[in-house]
Amino acid sequence: MNVNDLPNPRLLSLNNAVSRREALRAEGKRVVLTNGCFDLLHTGHVYFLSEAAKLGDALFIAINSDVSVKALKGETRPVQSELERAYLLGRLDFVDTLVTFGTPRLTAEIEALKPDVYAKAGDYTLETLNAEERGALEACGADIQFMPFLQGYSTTSLIAKISAAAKTF
Repeated sequence: MNVNDLPNPRLLSLNNAVSRREALRAEGKRVVLTNGCFDLLHTGHVYFLSEAAKLGDALFIAINSDVSVKALKGETRPVQSELERAYLLGRLDFVDTLVTFGTPRLTAEIEALKPDVYAKAGDYTLETLNAEERGALEACGADIQFMPFLQGYSTTSLIAKISAAAKTF
């Protein structure tokens, strides 16, 4: 068995995610959207995502594609493929829907999904949020929330710790 064979019913195409979002809207449910690379799932990610999920009835996560992560983080990333990252995120009970995106910005996904709430980690501010994405969020009336940032947890620092540990072997 390989990662392509692993079941992940929460990973949807954008069109199917939009249908899921519309069904939730019809039920009066609030959808929270967030996004990120989630290259090596760690404590900081799970804390942020669990807090973001509390802002609504369904948490949608847009995951950067492998190509997008490489463009953002460099040639050595991602450490895990988008399917591997989506599989791990899809196993978290508080995650409703996952989509991948391959563009530098999440604008098209925001415009399509029209979230009620957009959650970003606390290392961002309204001023540092991409202007195009912010405009799309404001146009659809999303409530933009910045979640507390759990200090000391990042994929970059985790990779550094693993690299340092590997040198001792």
